Amino acid sequence: LIAPFHPPRRSRSPLPATLRRASRIVAKSASLLPGPRISNPASQRRGTAAGMAAAVAACSTARAGLGLKTCLHGLVASPRLLAPLTAARRLSEAAGVGRAGARVSMALRSGIVGLPNVGKSTLFNALVENGKAQAANFPFCTIEPNVGVVAVPDPRLGVLSGLTGSQRTLPATVEFVDIAGLVKGASQGEGLGNKFLSHIREVDSVVQVVRCFEDNDIVHVSGAVDPTTDIDVINLELALSDLSQIEKRMERLGKSRSKDPQARSREEAEAAALARISEALLAGRAARSVELSEEEAPLVAQLCLLTAKPIIYAANVAETDLADPSSNPHVSAVRQLASSEGAECVVVSAQVEAELCELGAEDRAGYLEELGVAEGGLAGLVQATYRLLGLRTYFTSGEKETRAWTIRAGMTAPQAAGVIHTDFERGFIRAETISYDDFVASGSYAAAKEKGLLRAEGKEYTVQEGDVMLFRFNV
Repeated sequence: LIAPFHPPRRSRSPLPATLRRASRIVAKSASLLPGPRISNPASQRRGTAAGMAAAVAACSTARAGLGLKTCLHGLVASPRLLAPLTAARRLSEAAGVGRAGARVSMALRSGIVGLPNVGKSTLFNALVENGKAQAANFPFCTIEPNVGVVAVPDPRLGVLSGLTGSQRTLPATVEFVDIAGLVKGASQGEGLGNKFLSHIREVDSVVQVVRCFEDNDIVHVSGAVDPTTDIDVINLELALSDLSQIEKRMERLGKSRSKDPQARSREEAEAAALARISEALLAGRAARSVELSEEEAPLVAQLCLLTAKPIIYAANVAETDLADPSSNPHVSAVRQLASSEGAECVVVSAQVEAELCELGAEDRAGYLEELGVAEGGLAGLVQATYRLLGLRTYFTSGEKETRAWTIRAGMTAPQAAGVIHTDFERGFIRAETISYDDFVASGSYAAAKEKGLLRAEGKEYTVQEGDVMLFRFNV
């Protein structure tokens, strides 16, 4: 149940009235918000908490010039009532929306998908160590998506912490979502397909786990281990779902009678982009393979197309194949397919990673030595996912703490400062910056300053991977 939100009857600021108007649009318009509807007339009139949340996000996006109706159309991608906030936020980020003092959320998610019984939940449990997802030998053991926050392994943190004598160390993180297994026909509702596809639609990237091990005790949904066929099944269901989304959107664009020249131009650009994507999907290519202009990208982003999301293939192997995965023909097939798509393939043994989680540091090292590998595959998977999401890391380091901060590639110094606190961006003066390598070579801030390696960067500076930064601001 969602409690009605009762705005004050009188307000000195015009903003609440704007939000109430947007909230009524969200609540009343079935064309703009399909799925669960708000049937309580009082809630429609006054606006619900969910409606107000969606309105806030939509109004923020509208300020960028996309228009309120266009922004609210982005809410169609989510089937659940609270998801409009996520959909509108994603649309806002895709459009590059930002204003002084606005903190940019870096809580990006990667969804773990695959056929039933390929090792998704086992891998997820290993990723979060104490994950609560069930890992059982039967399909659909994961019904609701499980979310885990995973630290990104980075040896630079320990080095910086040692140089500055930090009391604690805080790594960058990535959110992983364990999504239940898809089956052939999911786009038509087979299994629990429609629900699972909606969960995938809400993540930012996809890790597709592919079974590359033989085990008669673990049933395969199709009766035989064939990773390329498994990948084709998943990708086909995602493509069919995208084609359905595009068809519905094209019908709406065809019926549109917008008189505003700018709105009409945006609709024409969107229709042209969707036509190219539809052609690619019918030819067996993913939406992400289609190049989009700066104008087209945010318009297409509001549909949250499944095949537009960047992807990593995780080849799940037996422990005997970890030392030399190339000897496994299934792994070679997955690597070849990933290369043809311009995607990345990471080799991991979910079962080995699950066992490592139960061992101490010394026992882990001994176990890995027995397997003939220096480390497990989880670190590589997390780092690959971090890169796939287009994320970068900069550091702050002092006596209190050394911390890795997550930003999007291309962010300026004030925007990076805003990830720490809104005041840092609003009152930004300069960023005292040094590269990680130069800082380690110098040994301290003082030594780096004496050598002239500590730079004073202004508002136009684009933060680089591994920068060590100290922000100066005044509010």
